[in-house]
Amino acid sequence: VGDFIISEDVVVELKKVPDFVNSLVDGRLFTQAKELKENFMKPIYLIEGELDDLFEIRNVHPNAIRAAMISLLLDYKIPFLFSNSENETANILCSLVKREQKDGGKSIGLRGSKRVWTLEEKQQFLVEGLPLVGPKLAKTLLNEFKSPMNILTASEELMLDIDKLGPKKYKLIRDVLDLEGEH
Repeated sequence: VGDFIISEDVVVELKKVPDFVNSLVDGRLFTQAKELKENFMKPIYLIEGELDDLFEIRNVHPNAIRAAMISLLLDYKIPFLFSNSENETANILCSLVKREQKDGGKSIGLRGSKRVWTLEEKQQFLVEGLPLVGPKLAKTLLNEFKSPMNILTASEELMLDIDKLGPKKYKLIRDVLDLEGEH
């Protein structure tokens, strides 16, 4: 979720002008906004390109674009930053990083933060951290084994009975759990 994780709280979703309009038209824009808000306290949309082009692409009425932006701002509480070039985008991202990580007080986690997690979300999040395990497989494993601990301690035979979990994927998971890394 998000293109640039700036800190545990801040994520930037970069949209080039055509992608912003296309994601509005095909419905991805609000799905992404919901995911950004669910996973980060302070998401930001960074729109890169000529602002005039925003209202001239794909024959989308300017009022529809304005309405979407207002909804993202007021309903989802996601602000916008605008950039005319990749260079300006890089400068904006650097400024955000400097602000968020001043005094070394904030660090970037491997996965974004979330304000409130249900037990089921915490368990799914943990299981999705296993190699090649996405949301569907995580839910399947949790439905079958009921808890992450039961998944981690399940026999090879039981694990290989799970649809979409073949021997190669199982071996990758076991290797991550069993082999000692150089920490």
